[in-house]
Amino acid sequence: ASNGDLDLFRNKLALNKDDHQARFDLALCLYGSGQSKQALDELLEIIRVKKDWNDEAARKQMVKIFEALGANDPITVQARRDLSTVLFS
Repeated sequence: ASNGDLDLFRNKLALNKDDHQARFDLALCLYGSGQSKQALDELLEIIRVKKDWNDEAARKQMVKIFEALGANDPITVQARRDLSTVLFS
């Protein structure tokens, strides 16, 4: 991911905060550039707004990131807690 890609997706979201594909792409770019927490935050926002978007792509991507980071990583622990709050509230 380049800063240009990040800027592109952020600009798309500035125009339409409900552009879930742009938010998903932003999350992938953030994760690719080592910003795991920010990526998970963006994916969580998709789930908060439209849980079943694109066959639950955001939740599935979060699980992949959790697996990559490891179950004991503090980012994983917090993001799992946040995800549970969104899904079960």
